[in-house]
Amino acid sequence: MKHLIATNDLTIKEIEEILESAQTFSDGRFERILENKIIITLFFENSTRTRSSFEIAAKRLGAEVVHLDVANSSTKKGETLVDTAMNLDAMGPHAIIVRHQNSGVPKILSNHIKASIINAGDGAHAHPTQALLDLFTLKKHFKDVKGKKIAIVGDIKNSRVANSNIELLSRFGMEVILVAPPQFLPKTNLKTTHFLHEIVDEVDAIMSLRTQTERHSSQTYASLKDYASDFCITSELIGDRDIILLHPGPVHRNIDICDALLADKRCKVLEQVSNGVAVRMAVLKKIINGI
Repeated sequence: MKHLIATNDLTIKEIEEILESAQTFSDGRFERILENKIIITLFFENSTRTRSSFEIAAKRLGAEVVHLDVANSSTKKGETLVDTAMNLDAMGPHAIIVRHQNSGVPKILSNHIKASIINAGDGAHAHPTQALLDLFTLKKHFKDVKGKKIAIVGDIKNSRVANSNIELLSRFGMEVILVAPPQFLPKTNLKTTHFLHEIVDEVDAIMSLRTQTERHSSQTYASLKDYASDFCITSELIGDRDIILLHPGPVHRNIDICDALLADKRCKVLEQVSNGVAVRMAVLKKIINGI
């Protein structure tokens, strides 16, 4: 395959191959199969986990990684984004990993360059590798995810993570329930509710999302504290239920998930981060080497 823009670029077979490779890499079995390959990271939005995860994944497989410092690039001199990408492409990289605040940018760039484009998150549109690592985490815990129920909680309307997970997890047979205040819910045919207590007894997993205030055109809640009073995942809410907790990060402590649950063995947040490296290794292998 040439590019990875969204999860629906992948067939079920390709996803299963990626997850199988990720399991192998997660077990510590990998070789320098991307030696002499060059990968450029092009991040127009801040990132801790995704950028570091991709760079570690690439280096573990032997690739050379070049990071473009966007703040000091020619885009600040008026060069268009497409021209920047075409100039980078002329240097002969094998893949360019792109994050941008505007939806659709990775897709546009993929129409103009020869290197493979991997979407590391574009606006509120898609974050395919995050959804893949979330599926990998869920499958490691449940083995078979078909028929399991997961609640996605929070700022769903503005979340590329939610979009990608809704598409991917539904395809693998999970029932996705959306929990959010009315202004954070998209138009959907999925089951929705505004109240966590209505779903806590029926779900197997909860994925909390960060409230993305940078994507809000106006103030949508009086304060994050007010939001947390309704939608923070707390010990009181979860009790001793057999529910696992996920979050794509960064976590707003005691707004998204309380401190106690972040330290609870049912919380998979750091496992997601570890799994992200293995999954991104598998994606790079599939995209660049085609296997």
